[in-house]
Amino acid sequence: MTQRALDSSGEQTPGPSRPTMIDAGAELDPVHPMEPPPARRPDGLSTAEVAERVARGEVNDVPVRSSRSVTEIVRANVFTRFNLIIGVLWVIMLFVAPIQDSLFGFVIVANTGIGIIQEWRAKKTLDSLAVIGEAKPTVRRDGVAAEISTSEIVLGDLVELGPGDKVVVDGTVAEADSLEIDESLLTGEADPVIKRAGDPVMSGSFVVAGGGAFTATKVGREAYAAQLAEEASRFTLVHSELRSGISTILKYVTWMMVPTAIGLIISQLVVKDNNFKESVARTVGGIVPMIPEGLVLLTSVAFAIGVVRLGRKQCLVQELPAIEGLARVDVVCLDKTGTLTEGGMDVTEVRPLNGSDEAYVTRVLRAFGSSDPRPNASLQAIIDAYPEGDEPAWTVTDAMPFSSARKYSGAAFTEADGTDSVWLLGAPDVLLSEGDATLTEIEQLNEQGLRVLLLARAEGAPDAPGAAAGAAPTALVVLEQRLRPDAGDTLAYFADQNVATKVISGDNAVSVGAVAGKLGLAGAENTLDARRLPTDPDEMATAMEQNAVFGRVTPQQKRDMVAALQSRGHTVAMTGDGVNDVLALKDADIGVSMGSGSEATRAVAQIVLLNNSFATLPSVVAEGRRVIGNITRVATLFLTKTVYSVLLAILVVCTQVEYPFLPRHLTLLSTLTIGVPAFFLALAPNKERAQPHFVRRVMRYAIPSGVIAAAATFATYLVARHYYSGEGALEAETSAATLTLFLVSMWVLAIIARPYTWWRVGLVAAMGLGFLIVLVVPWLQDFFALKLVGAPMPWTAVGIAVAAAVLLEFVWRWVGRRFGM
Repeated sequence: MTQRALDSSGEQTPGPSRPTMIDAGAELDPVHPMEPPPARRPDGLSTAEVAERVARGEVNDVPVRSSRSVTEIVRANVFTRFNLIIGVLWVIMLFVAPIQDSLFGFVIVANTGIGIIQEWRAKKTLDSLAVIGEAKPTVRRDGVAAEISTSEIVLGDLVELGPGDKVVVDGTVAEADSLEIDESLLTGEADPVIKRAGDPVMSGSFVVAGGGAFTATKVGREAYAAQLAEEASRFTLVHSELRSGISTILKYVTWMMVPTAIGLIISQLVVKDNNFKESVARTVGGIVPMIPEGLVLLTSVAFAIGVVRLGRKQCLVQELPAIEGLARVDVVCLDKTGTLTEGGMDVTEVRPLNGSDEAYVTRVLRAFGSSDPRPNASLQAIIDAYPEGDEPAWTVTDAMPFSSARKYSGAAFTEADGTDSVWLLGAPDVLLSEGDATLTEIEQLNEQGLRVLLLARAEGAPDAPGAAAGAAPTALVVLEQRLRPDAGDTLAYFADQNVATKVISGDNAVSVGAVAGKLGLAGAENTLDARRLPTDPDEMATAMEQNAVFGRVTPQQKRDMVAALQSRGHTVAMTGDGVNDVLALKDADIGVSMGSGSEATRAVAQIVLLNNSFATLPSVVAEGRRVIGNITRVATLFLTKTVYSVLLAILVVCTQVEYPFLPRHLTLLSTLTIGVPAFFLALAPNKERAQPHFVRRVMRYAIPSGVIAAAATFATYLVARHYYSGEGALEAETSAATLTLFLVSMWVLAIIARPYTWWRVGLVAAMGLGFLIVLVVPWLQDFFALKLVGAPMPWTAVGIAVAAAVLLEFVWRWVGRRFGM
């Protein structure tokens, strides 16, 4: 309730409304600080007036898009720091070396093209889903109410509001029927604000109770708050742990690469008096593999394909990192209604209390159904069970819509005989005193998973202070909730994945626990009434960890419960579809809304399940785990290459020898041991639990692997330099070093490909077969300048590689035991 002030006559007058966000660029007129409210137009604009405003451009034309534009996608994939470096080196190689030494450039072009195409596909999927899930406000024109697109609203339109509706443009209230609006997304204050005719409403706020209509006073780009709301709910490639980790890695790589590359250039072009073109080629061959050019591409492709896969299951991902975020979740907070149960309910029984007449109770319930133009699921069940009959109708003189904070609704009637009566309908344990004998009867019904409402007769106005305390119990209305058929399997999935499930509801805790128990939720018997929940955050966190089902939870408590779990280091996901879930959805690490939920919940959620199926969540978790686990694996492959390339360059500079490889050699190695297998591994199924500290975990394996690969390769190269002499010696030395590096890299690949499946074994074998074909086919030998000379040196190269593989196995197992994979 808003505060009221006493005027000079002693009567109460409404106090000022709570301050709301205003346009930062607007200046207040000192003479006319506020525009007068527009004239009330109960029928809304006429068709001619709408056409006139459209012609003047007074339309809500703020572009709503859920993804990057095609231009931004192309720019992000083409104009990168590493593409610039490789592009310059590619142009140089096209002039000074054979085409086979320029293959790395064509690979980059192909990779960039793949990245653009995949993200474009993801964009199309997201844009089409965003249209499906777009809010459709109800606008009154020519006296007729109709749903239209948000972008079709014009200045002066009369927009109707009901519980859960989001205010989509700025305006002034024209009609108010117990209208309460939550402006927390704008002001940060959670208490709802009562709005009356003439009060301003801002886009981004939403209705929590009551109804009404407002006249649009600011549309399009003039509505500053609307722009902020769109920014908050727009699909975005914001930083996630995975993306920020890769950015950190690339920063380190740049620091290492620049001085090493400079030293290599000086070494190969100045110190060594070799053929200029070959020196340039070998210098470029040393620089190019330092760049993990495919890592960013594969990350984008993995995310994009994940978005497309989820899109096929009618799951709208409004923020890309949400795929990753949900995979890291270890606690899921579920709202019972709309998540575990379907939206509809059925009245199974009405039990009169204290000698009440059943026919009269039926008449009261029938009248109650007509008191709210926007009934919730419980009242709709009553309306369906007791439709209007032929008897004289009762007149509604006052109405108070249901509020999740109050836990009851109210209405005042003038009955057919002229008698006035006031009724309340809501939670029995709120309307009844704690020791009432009826509560025992209700408890037995709750234990069966039934929902029970109490009809009570009150004195005075429905919203009068103490109305609930003095109400006389008249009847119990027993409702049966419809369980979602797929909810049990989804709860079992989360239990199997060690994700704790907490059911948080505004209903009776015992009733909610019974419903959860029917669905097989572990710990469903551990219920707690939120009215007994500790207010201390630490004590609340303990209670949250010890119990699985919570009832009679207020919207603010839901928010506090999420914060309490987060304070214990938990990553929390919150699902819901009602207005009372918005604050908790906004504060949770990942907010998940049902497509049929209120506009407010869809606006703040990162993930919207357009098919309203709770069973879609495991698919999102699986997709996120696939992305995180696989990118962690392939990042190790890419960074192993970066580490051994940098070390080889340093060793070459220190020993003043020719760089052992041409670009064609490392293009071949990168393709067979990293490029092709990484693409398949990045898209493979992966159910590993997501773990934090991405950079640290990758570097623990990449650094020792790269060091071992570089040491083994350079050892083979030095031995070969002493073994071979004369014309063609450098090519033979390069071939021996390439063989060692390939075998060591293949062993790194074999380790990363575990646990083995038939296709993983086939992938590793196919890469090995590809290299063997290059070694035995004469024209491929010439094309890649690879030819093993004699038997002793190639077998020596194999022996060094085997020793390196044994060392790799030891190091990986030690790191796994010491730090965990």
